[in-house]
Amino acid sequence: MDADDLGVLTEKIPIGKWIASAVEFIKDHLFHELRAFSESVGWLLDACADFLGLIPPLLFVALVAGLAYWLHRSIALVIGVVIGLLLVLNLGYWEEMLYTVVLVSASTFVCMLVGVPIGIAAAHRPWLYRALRPVLDLMQTIPPFVYLIPALTFFGLGLVPGLIATVVFVIPAPIRLTHLGISSAPRPLLEAGRAFGASDLQLLLKVELPHAMPNIMQGITQSIMLSLSMVVIAALVGAPGIGVPVVRALTTVNVGQGFEAGLVIVIVAIVLDRIVKQSRKRARRRGTTAR
Repeated sequence: MDADDLGVLTEKIPIGKWIASAVEFIKDHLFHELRAFSESVGWLLDACADFLGLIPPLLFVALVAGLAYWLHRSIALVIGVVIGLLLVLNLGYWEEMLYTVVLVSASTFVCMLVGVPIGIAAAHRPWLYRALRPVLDLMQTIPPFVYLIPALTFFGLGLVPGLIATVVFVIPAPIRLTHLGISSAPRPLLEAGRAFGASDLQLLLKVELPHAMPNIMQGITQSIMLSLSMVVIAALVGAPGIGVPVVRALTTVNVGQGFEAGLVIVIVAIVLDRIVKQSRKRARRRGTTAR
């Protein structure tokens, strides 16, 4: 191999410059629209957190415990929820926990709102899923820190860039799980429905979605867990929440504070996971009944 060949191989493809140019183009032409979107969404998220903050902590604990009992009918779960939330209150991370719950809830809602229809469309159109698969792999493989750079450029500091980066990182999970649930609907049931004159919409609502409901609920669980894994990363762009004391503990090498904040994240994850898992069990029973 001669020097000319080596020169060609060592010539750097300017991928970074292309991406930077695209980001700058979007920023220059949509700067005011993006900032207006950021301010409106940020105001909405702050309002939700302020509303939760108006609820007395003990009443909030009672409401969550009541919801857990209504879904699970388990005294042990209620006791665990009460102890966990009271521990969060005792450690002094109540306000941070509320912001984290708002961020996780908002990201999960957006992911399911967008991911479920995309998963349904991909299940009905195999070519669409083949086109989406490398994109979803890329979104799940790229380090989450990379998402923060354009999000920070477009939306500034605060909850919104953290929300956008979280959604981009999390949304492949509900898309994949919805696609799996819809595409695995029993063929005999679909053929029987068509034989009785059911339309595509009726098949979707009465056969495919009931069968896929356990997978869709699993998508909610995965979205919650993945969103919680992003709270520390979101704190790096100014998103309030439990990630802030974790970052502060990291910069000051405060082992105690870092352990306490990490414990609060674990408590929130366990509480949300147990509550949603009960809903998933009910969805599985509904799907079995529908079949």
